[in-house]
Amino acid sequence: MRRLWLLFAQTVTVGLAIWFIVATLKPDWATGMIGGGHGARIASSTVPLQEAPVTANPGQGSYRNASKRAMPAVVNIFTTKEARQPKNPFMEDPFFRKFFGDRFGDQEEKQFSLGSGVVVSSQGYILTNNHVVEAADEIEIALADGRKATAKLVGTDPETDLAVIKVDLKDLPAITLGHIDQAMVGDVVLAIGNPFGVGQTVTMGIVSALGRNHLGINTFENFIQTDAAINPGNSGGALVDANGNLLGINTAIYSRSGGSLGIGFAIPVSTVKDVMDSIIATGQKVRGWIGVEPQDITPELADSFGLTKKSGTIIAGVLKAGPADKAGMKPGDILIAVEGKPVTDTTDMLNLIAQLKPGSKARMTVLRKNQEMALDLTVGTRPKIKREAVE
Repeated sequence: MRRLWLLFAQTVTVGLAIWFIVATLKPDWATGMIGGGHGARIASSTVPLQEAPVTANPGQGSYRNASKRAMPAVVNIFTTKEARQPKNPFMEDPFFRKFFGDRFGDQEEKQFSLGSGVVVSSQGYILTNNHVVEAADEIEIALADGRKATAKLVGTDPETDLAVIKVDLKDLPAITLGHIDQAMVGDVVLAIGNPFGVGQTVTMGIVSALGRNHLGINTFENFIQTDAAINPGNSGGALVDANGNLLGINTAIYSRSGGSLGIGFAIPVSTVKDVMDSIIATGQKVRGWIGVEPQDITPELADSFGLTKKSGTIIAGVLKAGPADKAGMKPGDILIAVEGKPVTDTTDMLNLIAQLKPGSKARMTVLRKNQEMALDLTVGTRPKIKREAVE
């Protein structure tokens, strides 16, 4: 009996050893053996795993379609600028020049910057930020399909920080413009661009607010605020809705570190289209102007002027021989309406006057010594203002 037990134990030991060797060196043989020889296969793994079943609609609940639709129209923009180094004062000395030549004299080097842009027309027009391309000597774009091309500057509008460039390429994928008037706070949006130069990137967020102004970013402000991650390099890229339609051009972030803190701003497509059409037609955005220096009404100013209401804007100065001066407007007047539309503050006044057509007649309603009076003037053309570069 003992011999039979020893024989059984040895047989089991040898069998387990053979099984271990086969399972280690030829795991497919082992799985075939387990399958009973009927072709059944079990995934090889050292631990039991669970796999999701293949579904008929893997993109359900995803924004892959919106991304796929919009991404081809978003381009990377590379700009270069010749930077001239200051001349070394020592090289004015002939003794130094004799030994060192001009190696320490005037030298030129290229400065590079990076941003994003959006193809808005198959004719080659691309929208971006003014601060991405201003003062650039060369502008190059790279499409998502790998093509590259040199772009020429069509025109800029520093007061909204928008610019239009153009490339000569065929079969350009143009983005579809959305309807900002239908957007609401809480809507899902996607930001597409090239942050930090890592390559085309899509981030997701929601519309945090609409009509943001008084931020001091641009002269004319009407921003879409979003918490979609926007970082350096995203400037000029697209903010699209859940269907991939363009809602705005990403332009600025609020940040203490230089990275995204969840507060980004985009210029709405309504402003973008208006500025773009004007730039393509005339090379610039033409706005109305009356030649005054406005000032917001503070509680202290309201008390000193004896004002019963605190809406409107104080005319602190009037340009001599300007449209307002010719119409009889005086410093100290309170501008309360433009063409019958009420003025709430300085920003409101600038927007209302900018919408007036230069050369047209317009009626301004002012409050002078608490008495309302109407002044008719001929609208002038707003002078072009050079804006400092914003990184």
